[in-house]
Amino acid sequence: MPTRRANAQWNGDLKNGKGTMELESGSYKGAYSFASRFENGDRTNPEELIGAAHAGCYSMALSNELAKAGYDPQSVETEANVTFEVTDDGPTITKVKLITEANLSDIDEDTFHEFANGAKEACPVSKALSGTEILLDATLLTTAK
Repeated sequence: MPTRRANAQWNGDLKNGKGTMELESGSYKGAYSFASRFENGDRTNPEELIGAAHAGCYSMALSNELAKAGYDPQSVETEANVTFEVTDDGPTITKVKLITEANLSDIDEDTFHEFANGAKEACPVSKALSGTEILLDATLLTTAK
């Protein structure tokens, strides 16, 4: 398996500095700042990128598990809400809530939720975030015929 690379540069002190983050593929390069991380600034931040990675990984994992079991997932869309707080231990990602909607037929709600929860545990990004509370809200858009 390949090793993926990303790069970040920070210039200045924490509150007044500015930085950029870039993906090896070139598909993303963006600015970040204290305000975009600790306040409501208009640039990106590491937590937003972790959320994108987690949402993408989870969507792929759920789709794969369903397909391996013989189901035909038409689409899986996931949003990741990453909670970043200053705790007694310092700045911490305390929680990720995955909100997913899957469009497929010929599956009942209970079976779907078993797959959804299993994918949450099996997703490599979930594993990397094992010290963080991960919640799941999964919705089946098309029910069994």
